[in-house]
Amino acid sequence: MDLTLKKHGPVKPRALERRASSPLMSLLHTASFETLDRATQATAARFTQGISPHAQMSAWIDWAAHLAESPGRQLELAIDAFSSAARLAHFGAYNLFSDKAERPFAPEPSDRRFEDPAWNAFPFLFFEQAFLAQRQWWRKATREVRGMRAHNAARVSFLASKYLDAFSPSNIPWLNPLVIDRTQREGGANLLRGSKYFIEDFFDAATQSSNGGDGYELGKDVAATPGEVVYRNHLIELIQYQPATETVCAEPILIVPAWIMKYYVLDLAAHHSLVRYLVERGFTVFMISWRNPTAEDRNIDFDDYRVLGVMEALRVVNAVLPGRLIHAAGYCLGGTLLAIAAATMARDGDERLASVTLLASQTDFSEPGDLMLFVDAAQVAFLEDMMWDQGYLDTYQMSGVFMALRSNELFWARAIQEYLLGEREHATDLMAWSADQTRMPYRMHAQYLRGLFLENRLTAGRYAVEDDVIALKDISVPMFVVGTESDHISPWRSVYKAHLFTDNEMTFVLTNGGHNAGIVSEPGHPGRRYHLAVRARNNRYVSADHWRERAKLFEGSWWPAWASWLERASAKERVTPPQMGAPEKDFVPLEPAPGSYVRQR
Repeated sequence: MDLTLKKHGPVKPRALERRASSPLMSLLHTASFETLDRATQATAARFTQGISPHAQMSAWIDWAAHLAESPGRQLELAIDAFSSAARLAHFGAYNLFSDKAERPFAPEPSDRRFEDPAWNAFPFLFFEQAFLAQRQWWRKATREVRGMRAHNAARVSFLASKYLDAFSPSNIPWLNPLVIDRTQREGGANLLRGSKYFIEDFFDAATQSSNGGDGYELGKDVAATPGEVVYRNHLIELIQYQPATETVCAEPILIVPAWIMKYYVLDLAAHHSLVRYLVERGFTVFMISWRNPTAEDRNIDFDDYRVLGVMEALRVVNAVLPGRLIHAAGYCLGGTLLAIAAATMARDGDERLASVTLLASQTDFSEPGDLMLFVDAAQVAFLEDMMWDQGYLDTYQMSGVFMALRSNELFWARAIQEYLLGEREHATDLMAWSADQTRMPYRMHAQYLRGLFLENRLTAGRYAVEDDVIALKDISVPMFVVGTESDHISPWRSVYKAHLFTDNEMTFVLTNGGHNAGIVSEPGHPGRRYHLAVRARNNRYVSADHWRERAKLFEGSWWPAWASWLERASAKERVTPPQMGAPEKDFVPLEPAPGSYVRQR
C-alpha cells in the first residue's frame, strides 16, 4: 500500500494569508470602545507580567467573604492559633535548657530549606518552627469554606504559601545560619560577590538576555547529534539525523517537540540526548524544529501548527521513506498537538502512523494541576489583551509562571546560593536549554488557553478540526504514554487520563523526576525508576492510583523500555539506512543540524 497519497500534498500556509493587524490602527480606524478596553488592559498587563490582579483579588474576596459568614470556622482557626502559639512557646522555653525537645511542626518531605544541621541549633531552630507554625495555620485557614468556589480556594491557598515563602527565615540573611557563618568566615566577601551576581542578572533581565547557557554552544555541546535540515517552511525546519548503525528499523520516528521551548531538550549533551540514543539503537529519527515567532506571526493559529507542522513533516518523511509507516512521538504541548493530529488522521482514514507516543503530554485538562491556578476566564482575557497588543507571549512573561509554581527550588534557593552565599551555580546542558526561550504567537496561544486549557474541548467532544469534531477513541494504533511523578506542568494523573478517552492498546509509564528531568532520563542516571503496565485493547478502566499499586516497578531509565516497545511495533526485518532527504522529490539537505530556526532569538 502506497502511504504517500496525493491528497497529502503540500499545504498552503493559511497563516501567511492573514495579514497582521496593528492594535493601534484598529483603535484609530474603529469606533470600538472594546478596543480601548483591550489596549488599557494590555498596558496594565505589561506591568504585572501578564498576571491578572482581578483574578487574584477575586479569589481573596471570595475566601474572605465566606470566612466572614462562618463563625464556626473562625472559632476553629482561633483555637488552632492559640494551640500553635502555646506549643511553640513551650518548645522555645524547653530549648533554653535542653536540645532534646520534640519539634511540634515538621516541614513537608519535599521542603529542603532546613536540611542543613546548622538549623538544629538554637535560636535558628525556633525561627524554623515559628515559620512552619505559620505555614501550617495558613494552610488550614485557606481551606475551602462552604459556599466558595473550589478553584478560588486552591488559588488562595497557593498564593498564601508563596507569600509566606518570601518571608521564610532561610531567605532572611540575619536569620539564616548558613549565611551568617559564611559572612563571618569570609568577612563579607560572599555578599560582595552576591551583589555582583545580582547586578549582572538584573541587567540580563532588563535587556531580556541570559547567560544561563554559558559554556554550551549549539551544534557543538548541545543539539549536536549529526543530521541535516531536509525541509523548511514558515513554521518548521525538519531535521533528519544521520544513521549510526549499518542497518535500521524499517519504520522511522518523527518527534514533535513543544514550541514553548527549543526542541533540543531531547538532544542535549551526548550522554543526555534521547535523539542520539535512538539513532544508536538503529532508528531513523526526524525532529521538528519550530520557528521562534515574532509580532508578524501574530495570526498563526493552533491548527496551523498541525497543518504546517505535523502534517507537513509527515509528508516529507513519506517522501524520504515512501510506503513506510511512521512512529510519531510528541513531548508536552507537542504531544497534545500530535494526539489531535492522530485523531484527525484516524477520522479521515489516513493510516500512515505505526504508533503514537506521548511524553508528559495532556489530552484532558480537567485536572491540570497547579498551572490551572493561573488560568481562569479573567486571567485568559488579561493574557489575550497583552498578546493582542504585542503579537505574542514573550519569554520572560511565560517563565515567571513556571518559576512561581516552584519558587522555592527555582527562585529562592538560587537567590540564597548566588546572592547571599556568593556561589554561582555551574551551568548544565539542561540549564542552557532552559535559558534559550521562545515566544508564542497571539492567536495560537489564545486558542490553546481557551479551547483546551479553559474549556477542555478535546475530551468533551467539542474540538473540531476543519469543521468536524474529532475523538481520541478513533486512534487505533498502539500508544506509549509517559507521565512523571513530580510534574507541575502536566501532572501524571492528568496525563494518565488518556486511558479514559481511548480504547487502543496503551503502555503507560510513570517515571520519577519532573516535567523535564523525568523525560531526560538516560540509562545509567543514578536513582532512576519507573512503573510500567500495559492496557490491552478494550480493557476496563483502572484508576490512576490503583494502576500505580498494580504496575510493575523497574529500576533504571525508561528509555530502553520505549526503544524495545518501538522495535516490537516495527517490522522484524531491518533495512539499509535511507539517504538524507529525497533529492529526486526536491527535498534536498539545506544545512547541517541543528539548522537556523533553533538559533532565532
